[in-house]
Amino acid sequence: MQDSGTEPPAEHYWEISGGVSLHGEITPGGAKNAVTKQLVATLLTSEPCTLSNIPRINEVDVILGMLEELGTSTDWVDDETLRLRTPSITSSTVSEHYSGVNRIPILLMGPLLNRVGEARVPLVGGCRIGDRPVDFHVAGLEAMGAEIDYSPASFIARSDRLVGCHHRLPYPSVGATENLVLAAVTAKGTTVIENAAIEPEVLDLILFLQQMGAVILVDVDRRIIVEGVDSLHTATHRVLPDRIEIASFAAAAVATGGDITIKEARQDHLITFLNTIRRVGGAFEVAGDAIRFYSTGRKLNGYNVETDVHPGFMTDWQQPLVVLLTQAEGPSVIHETVYENRFGYTEALAAMGADITLSNQCLGSRSCRFASRDFMHSAVVIGPTPLQAAPLAIPDLRAGFAYVMAALLANGTSTIHNVHYIERGYADMPGKLRSLGAQVVVS
Repeated sequence: MQDSGTEPPAEHYWEISGGVSLHGEITPGGAKNAVTKQLVATLLTSEPCTLSNIPRINEVDVILGMLEELGTSTDWVDDETLRLRTPSITSSTVSEHYSGVNRIPILLMGPLLNRVGEARVPLVGGCRIGDRPVDFHVAGLEAMGAEIDYSPASFIARSDRLVGCHHRLPYPSVGATENLVLAAVTAKGTTVIENAAIEPEVLDLILFLQQMGAVILVDVDRRIIVEGVDSLHTATHRVLPDRIEIASFAAAAVATGGDITIKEARQDHLITFLNTIRRVGGAFEVAGDAIRFYSTGRKLNGYNVETDVHPGFMTDWQQPLVVLLTQAEGPSVIHETVYENRFGYTEALAAMGADITLSNQCLGSRSCRFASRDFMHSAVVIGPTPLQAAPLAIPDLRAGFAYVMAALLANGTSTIHNVHYIERGYADMPGKLRSLGAQVVVS
């Protein structure tokens, strides 16, 4: 990942002392994977839009920088509420300064094409968790009439006006689904997206667009139908809570023998995760607008999990689960079917004392795109194993919380570097951990 200019001016790191169980109450931020796309959606109208429950994370700052280059003005109403307006597109080019930073630039193409007929955006990037190709995005936009060329650092797209089409995604990619929806809402005619992603964050984007005047039907069998409209208008929307942050802290509470309450946690967004926590031997209670997660005091059980698209077990829940399973009795198997290269972080866990073996075999029953290919996409975890403190360098966002969680469990004090990765998606992580009793020093 190239330097975006948004990382801290000098490296800072965290020191986390292990052996403390988490107790207390926290409120998660808005979902990173929802707000980032909703910020892009505001480009589709010249009228002001207001988003609330915005997490104050680095990723948001990066996207606001992109939008401001295009002509968006922003005004923070309060600490978590932002008003955005793009009365006109002043530039259809996002600078190469943002090349390799994240995957948002390619999502800007549809709104730019529909407003000014052209777009030049840098190549995408983000966490190093697999190839994450953009072929699905490009093929969908081309099916809608976009002409897309490439330079060594950019995508260059042109279109008089995008036209609705019937398009089937080879895989229910979240990003590609969102890209086509953003392109289709003001395209001419009707767009039918087959094999679409239906994650809560995708539906939250659709809710926001519907408030802006879009006509979108989420039909049966992963089909999304978008009837293009001539223009969209002002809207106000509250971003849904981050189910990844909720699951991360929940797993940490159970692993450390703790007891925490997470406000605004949505049971309907966590069904598969909640079942897994219960099967592993943790416990939860739903109470109004909060869920309490706690240890029963009994031994945890090994368990087998396969990641999948929603409503399956989310790939971004996999990392804290692996750390939790290092403290469970007996073997556990995790079969990663979404990304081919997501277990790199386990090498550091093994160095801390975890018993984790990777395999290129499909250790599960689900159909997997990585079968008979040389990707280490299954893991066998045997526990319980005590963990020892270590210096840790975070390789990507979600691995970051796994390292934080391992440090909370370890004997001694761990030093965690590359914390800018975790700051991409978790707001005020040290503050929230301290509020739950963890010993965290920011240096």
